[in-house]
Amino acid sequence: MSLHDHLVDVGPLRENHPFRAFWAGSAISTLGSQMAAFALTYYVWRVTQSAVVLGLVGVVQGVPMVAFAPLGGHLADTVNRRTVLMCTRAAQLAVSSGAAVVVLAGVRSVPVLFGVLGAGAALSSLGAPVAQSIPARLLTGTSLPAGLALTRLGGQLATLVGPAVGGALVASTGVGTCLVMDALSFVAALWGVSRVPERAARPLGDDRPRRRALSDAVEGVRLVLRTPVILGAFLVDICATVLALPAALFPVINAERFGGSPITLGLMLPAVGLGGVVAGLLSGRLTTHRHQGRLMLISCAAWGLATTAFGASGTLPLALAALAVAGAADTCTVVSRGTIVQSDTPDTLRGRVNALDYLVGAGAPKLGDLRAGLVAGATSGAVSCALGGLACVVGATVIASATPRLRRWQLPARVE
Repeated sequence: MSLHDHLVDVGPLRENHPFRAFWAGSAISTLGSQMAAFALTYYVWRVTQSAVVLGLVGVVQGVPMVAFAPLGGHLADTVNRRTVLMCTRAAQLAVSSGAAVVVLAGVRSVPVLFGVLGAGAALSSLGAPVAQSIPARLLTGTSLPAGLALTRLGGQLATLVGPAVGGALVASTGVGTCLVMDALSFVAALWGVSRVPERAARPLGDDRPRRRALSDAVEGVRLVLRTPVILGAFLVDICATVLALPAALFPVINAERFGGSPITLGLMLPAVGLGGVVAGLLSGRLTTHRHQGRLMLISCAAWGLATTAFGASGTLPLALAALAVAGAADTCTVVSRGTIVQSDTPDTLRGRVNALDYLVGAGAPKLGDLRAGLVAGATSGAVSCALGGLACVVGATVIASATPRLRRWQLPARVE
C-alpha cells in the first residue's frame, strides 16, 4: 500500500467536469464568505464598540437561517435546482455588493448593517440545501464520498485561510476590500452553477403535479424518523456536537491550564482545522472504504476520545495534538455521514432532508455550547470537556447497538 493510496481522491475533479466547476465555484465563494464574515464582524465592533451589539449578530443571522432553510429544502425538491442556485447566488452577489457600498460610504447605522447581515444569512440558508443536493446527482459509488471529502477539504481550507487573508486586507486596505472580493467570489459561484447539467439540476419526479405546500414540508422529517439509517446518522451528528463540542470551552481551559494567553487561545481552533485539512488530504482510503456506517460510528467515538484527551491534557502540545486528532475525526465523520444521508435519501426528498441536516448542523452546536458552559460552571472547563467527550463515546456506542443497519451500511456499487 503506497502513500498515493492514502491521498485525497481527486478523481471526481479530474473525471467529472460539471462537478469540478461546481466545486471550484463553491470553494471560491466560501473563501470570499469567510473573508466577509470576518470583515463585517470587525466593522460592527469598530462602529459600535459594544459587546452586546456584537452578540446580537448571531441572533440577526440565526433567525433567517432557521426561517429560510426549510424553504430552500422545499425548492430543491420542486424546482430546477440550477435555476434556484443561479438566482440565490446572483442575489448574494447583489447583497455583498451592497455591503461593500455601505462600508465604503462610511455608513454607521446598526439597523442597516444588521439588514445586510440578515439578508446574507437568509440567502445562504436558502441556497444551502439546494447546493447539498447537487453532488449526489453528479457522482455515484465511491465518487460520492470522494467528492464530499473534496468539498469538506475546500471548506476547511477556506475556514483556515479566509479570516487570515481578511485580517491582512482589513489591516492594509480596509474592510471594503474584503467585501468587494466577496462579491467577486460569487461570480465564480455563478459560473460553477451554470455548468451543472440539466439531468442533475432537475429533481427526480418533478414532473408530478405541483401539489406540495407548507403542509407537506414535514415529509423530510417523516423520512428521517422512519429510516433507521438516516435517523442514526442524524443522531451521530447531534451526539458529537451537543455532547462533545469543545470550542466554547477554549477560553476557559486556556485560563485554567495554560495561563490565559491570547496566543495559546489563538492556536486552538486552527489546530482543529489543521487536523481536518490533513484528514481531507489523506482521505483516499477512507472514501473507498465500503463500510461507511461503521467508519462514521468509529470516527464519532474517536472525536469523543480526542475531546476527552484535550480536557485532560496538562501541556499545550498534547492539547493541540488532541484537537488536531479531533479535527481529523470530525472530517471523517462528516464525509461518511454525508455519504450515507445522500445515498439513502430519495431525490424527491433530498432537498428537505438536506434542510434538516443544515438546521441540525447550525443548531446542535449552539446547544453544545450551552451544555459545555453549564457543566463548566458547575465543575470546570476541563471536567466539562472530558465528561462531554466520554458521553459522546457512550452515545456512539448506544447508537451503534440500537441501529444494526447503520453498522452494516455499505457504499453502493459505482454506477457508470
